[in-house]
Amino acid sequence: MWPHDFAPGFGRLDDTADDAANFAFLGETLLLREDNSLPSTVALQRLPTPLAAFKMGTLGMRSAHALAWPDTTPVPQGLKAVGLRDVFSLQAAEMWGVAARARQMLRWDLASRYCGTCGKPTQALEGEPAKECPACGMRDYPRIAPAVMALVRKGDTLLLARSPHFRHGMYSALAGFVEAGETVEACLHREVFEESGIRIKNLRWFASQPWPFPYSLMLAFHADYAGGEITPQPGEIEDARWFGLKALPDLPAPVSIASRLIHAGIAEIRKGNDDQAPDARFDPRNNAL
Repeated sequence: MWPHDFAPGFGRLDDTADDAANFAFLGETLLLREDNSLPSTVALQRLPTPLAAFKMGTLGMRSAHALAWPDTTPVPQGLKAVGLRDVFSLQAAEMWGVAARARQMLRWDLASRYCGTCGKPTQALEGEPAKECPACGMRDYPRIAPAVMALVRKGDTLLLARSPHFRHGMYSALAGFVEAGETVEACLHREVFEESGIRIKNLRWFASQPWPFPYSLMLAFHADYAGGEITPQPGEIEDARWFGLKALPDLPAPVSIASRLIHAGIAEIRKGNDDQAPDARFDPRNNAL
């Protein structure tokens, strides 16, 4: 989600914009002032020539710039380098969304400087996020890789799993990338079965989230258990279990849509239990025939 006054675009850096909204990266870390605001254009002028720099839109009346330097570049005095996941707790969620766009666009800009068909240098198109090869006419656009996520419910329990790459003790919903020629629905069924041995039904849309690690678009769903026994996929899933609400594991950080999906599932179970609970004002002893 972006701020209401952010308009995406793509073009040359606005060198006259002293008050630009600068999303400046050293490798995978975002530069911020000590008060967690974006750095000024003057502060960034102390850095060497960036690897990539362009205007990626407007934020209100300000130009929004994306800039990248190598991760070995010294951090200028008065600034700090913060990992993009950690920025989520320091900036409004909408501003984090713009920072995520900047990181994805910068990665694409650096990776598309030569034509993937003939190897010739590409040229950026003004006003459109695209590169064109002047030799063969091939166009390259920023890559977006759709990935699905499913929170599976069985009664009052949720299916959560952990990858070997997760931080210690953390479990999350199952997820995987959509294959070429595959529908999102088919991918949900395939990924859940491949990773856990569980069959699902009653798919219900939840929400989506751009995920710039490196260029994913997460599509999250709720689903119900349809059959099968948990069989973790070797090499992909370290452990998978049905968790009740009283014994939940460590869950993903709020920056991830997985956190919102799981907490929505928890709320759904609690609401269902509350709706089924007898009215405390009703005493069957006073209703005898």
